[in-house]
Amino acid sequence: MLYLIGLGLDVEGISQQGLKAVNKCEKVYLEFYTIDFPYLKEDLEKTLNKKVILADRDIVESLKIVEEAKDKDIALLVYGSPLIATTHISLIQEAEKQNIKVKIIHNASIFDAVAETGLQPYKFGKTTSIPNFKAESFTEVIKDNLSIGAHSLVLVDMGMEFGSALERLKGVDIDKLVVCSALGTQNSKIYYEKLDKLKNKKIERPFCLIVPGKLHFIEEEMLMRYM
Repeated sequence: MLYLIGLGLDVEGISQQGLKAVNKCEKVYLEFYTIDFPYLKEDLEKTLNKKVILADRDIVESLKIVEEAKDKDIALLVYGSPLIATTHISLIQEAEKQNIKVKIIHNASIFDAVAETGLQPYKFGKTTSIPNFKAESFTEVIKDNLSIGAHSLVLVDMGMEFGSALERLKGVDIDKLVVCSALGTQNSKIYYEKLDKLKNKKIERPFCLIVPGKLHFIEEEMLMRYM
């Protein structure tokens, strides 16, 4: 059987259901190429009491893990929730073609954790991301969301520094920005400031940005706590 297990946001965030599944798996892989982890692999292994094998994009997309799940219990651990990345949907499809059972074990992700800001989840528009390569299509998504008063959740590519992300936002007319750093961990921080004030902040990875749309007065009151 193939298990796709969400780790949640902190090193001890895995659910009891996920932990039980890990304990019966012969091999446990960790997908590590889509996120800057806020903890070390060794710390996760202590939580799981199990050796973890790092799985890069080549391993995951080669479907090696699916092949191994034909006659063994294999787990793929994913930071946050396991089905955010489309690659993992492909794993399910391939496993089904080969009549391999798949168990999905969900967990918390950045998509629900951002509600801690006080912004209402149903008022978010399309999510976008800032890539490490030169591309500005993400700015159009933000502009489209702003045109209907919706908030924009902006993710960033692995390894991107906070200053670089701010620089890339210059193409959008933004007054204030919400910055979420290491949400769900002991080092969690939320900031709500004008862009020029944010430049001097030391922001830990992983982080995401939120461009607020039209604010309800309760949202505004909540955000004032982070100024």
